Amino acid sequence: MTTLTAPRPTLRLALAPTGALADAIAIVAGALLVAGAAQISIPLPFSPVPITGQTFAVVLVGSALGSIRGATSLVLYLLMGLVGLPFYADQTSGWAVLQGASGGYIVGFILAAALCGWLAERGYDRNLGTSVTAMLTGNVVVYLVGLPWLAQSTGAGLDKTLEWGLYPFVPGDILKLYLAAALLPTAWKVLGTRRDDGG
Repeated sequence: MTTLTAPRPTLRLALAPTGALADAIAIVAGALLVAGAAQISIPLPFSPVPITGQTFAVVLVGSALGSIRGATSLVLYLLMGLVGLPFYADQTSGWAVLQGASGGYIVGFILAAALCGWLAERGYDRNLGTSVTAMLTGNVVVYLVGLPWLAQSTGAGLDKTLEWGLYPFVPGDILKLYLAAALLPTAWKVLGTRRDDGG
């Protein structure tokens, strides 16, 4: 039964031993997964924001690593791109990207990963229905940060902001979140691990 109180082990804790080295490897791996997903990029001729695979990776990383490790992984992703590694969409990087139309989505990824991780720690990753709910909530958080940032950076009004930053992305995001949501309960079933303790 899903509860909002006692934290449960995340998938990362079930797969590997705890410890600073294991955590560091998981955090770096999560950041690299998001960076790889960012390169699955489809530019839209009518929008400054491309369709990417990032949201799939973000909700998956957050849910698998938990709130603190998941958010840390996305902070690391942001910083790696900020210092010049070509990890943002289309192998871009730097402060100009964060200031631009896509910057809010990148910042929103951190909050989304933290929220998805927090919900996973409370058992939302154990079955498809609650996993979809958690990841949909994470997606909403990305838009809550990304859309106002897009409007501010481009000077677009509400209609244009939604046309550029929301409507084209909803069908793909629904597909991505269902794919990501199906992976976690499946992994738990394969592991045969449905512990409610913190081990």
